[in-house]
Amino acid sequence: MRILVTGGAGFIGSNLIHYLLATRPDVEIVNLDKLTYAGNLQNLEDLPDARRHTFLRGDVAEPDDVARAFGAGVDQVFHLAAESHVDRSILDSRAFIHSNVLGTQTLIDRLRRQGHGRLVHVSTDEVYGSLGPAGRFTETSPLDPTSPYAASKAASDLLVLAAVKTHGLDAVVTRCSNNYGPYQFPEKLIPLMITNALEDRPLPVYGDGRQVRDWIHVRDHCAALEVVSREGRRGEIYNIGGVGGERENLVIVRTILAALGKSAALIRHVQDRPAHDRRYAICSDRVLGLGWRGQFDLEAGLRETVRWYQEHRAWWEAVKSGAYRSYYEQQYGKRLG
Repeated sequence: MRILVTGGAGFIGSNLIHYLLATRPDVEIVNLDKLTYAGNLQNLEDLPDARRHTFLRGDVAEPDDVARAFGAGVDQVFHLAAESHVDRSILDSRAFIHSNVLGTQTLIDRLRRQGHGRLVHVSTDEVYGSLGPAGRFTETSPLDPTSPYAASKAASDLLVLAAVKTHGLDAVVTRCSNNYGPYQFPEKLIPLMITNALEDRPLPVYGDGRQVRDWIHVRDHCAALEVVSREGRRGEIYNIGGVGGERENLVIVRTILAALGKSAALIRHVQDRPAHDRRYAICSDRVLGLGWRGQFDLEAGLRETVRWYQEHRAWWEAVKSGAYRSYYEQQYGKRLG
């Protein structure tokens, strides 16, 4: 089986490639990645059976790059190439429209031209917007995105689902909760807090820190994607949530500090993000019905993740140099000042 993974040098994409090569001896993987700031070829070192992996640098929104990646044809596409950070979308949303919306349509067009192949379109629970103090998002919850990032993902979801109805495209949509684990770019909450704490720098926590998120370990997410690619029904949406992973952000931060033996005095409450969603929680019954089961308890998964960043200091120190420093100053400089 020939599989195309878009965004395969990013956080979830690289973990998915590691997972597929380790668990699926029948697959050959083509990895199309533009290598923007969050793409990192170091994420793809030590691949199991790297001979079955081919990397191509290219833009998922450019038809010629996508055609090159398809080559003589692909059997499945895992579409993970996306601009994904809410804060960056608030600063400038144009790149999100290019990658998330135009990129998705370019893949749809290519699959239609090929005439076969399944698209696994990887989306987010953020398309549902903010949830009240009770209940969980289901696949039929209304879309109510509150950030440019979430709006771009909602648009791409609808393009895929429309292509299923209009053109008979073989596609499924997955919407996952917040991921954590190895190789995550340190603009996201968990790696930001771990790496700042390791450097004894302030930990910027938005607002009161009482925002609630449903956390899933990236390897559990990858396992779910693989199951959906085989067992999911054409045109269905599958929510993917963590194993008992619903926590307040401030609880996550304090858990990280405790694991590192650092003082809570490092926490700095800063001006909140505009339109910051208060709570996410996901019902995963539909994907559980396909036979998937998450393996990572949140506390154990967090401890493992903290150890990974302790043991891979050279990786994240390189990532946090250069352009990242300019972004960090733009995002947190005034807040921390």
